[in-house]
Amino acid sequence: MEEYLVPTDFGEDEFYEKKSHFIGRLWPVETEEAALEKIQEMKKQHYDATHNCWAYIIRDGAVRFSDDGEPGGTAGMPMLQVLQREGLYNCVCVVTRYFGGILLGAGGLVRAYTKGAKIAVDAAGKSMKRVWSCLYVPCPYTFYERVKLETAAWGGIIRSTEFGAEVELEILVPEAQAQPFLDRLIDMSAANVEGMETGKEYRAFPVE
Repeated sequence: MEEYLVPTDFGEDEFYEKKSHFIGRLWPVETEEAALEKIQEMKKQHYDATHNCWAYIIRDGAVRFSDDGEPGGTAGMPMLQVLQREGLYNCVCVVTRYFGGILLGAGGLVRAYTKGAKIAVDAAGKSMKRVWSCLYVPCPYTFYERVKLETAAWGGIIRSTEFGAEVELEILVPEAQAQPFLDRLIDMSAANVEGMETGKEYRAFPVE
């Protein structure tokens, strides 16, 4: 199964540029229908806005954008380019503009809509969807901090920790890293830390 980035959650932020009010929003979606529903929701919610520009990317599906009345190429495309640069899939972004009476010009619009999309991405966060190996790793307290550092270094995630006679961790690492990671724990602890794989999951976990 392929791995790719998706938004961690819904993200929203706003700013003002020469009295125009811009509101950027980003949602994770699985289908084009879901993306279009979010766009329609925003058009209804902000029926009085000057523009509701949008862009979405569906993995193995549609890639669309709209300037919604702004000059061609100044809104939807710059927003789409932000999503592409960020490496995101299965997402829809809407930037709402309330005109403040001062024209921004083509360059100013591109910068504003680029910023609107970027702040929405930053607010939403990113998650990597991939196959993760689930590992059970019991370790002596003396190696607990080292295990945490190694987990981070190998791109892993500590999902749960239990403190008893020793520390018991449930760790997720990218599938390809599972055995090398387990070998590394053995090496760095002189065989005091030996984990085992308990299963696999294909899902998204935050990476930023």
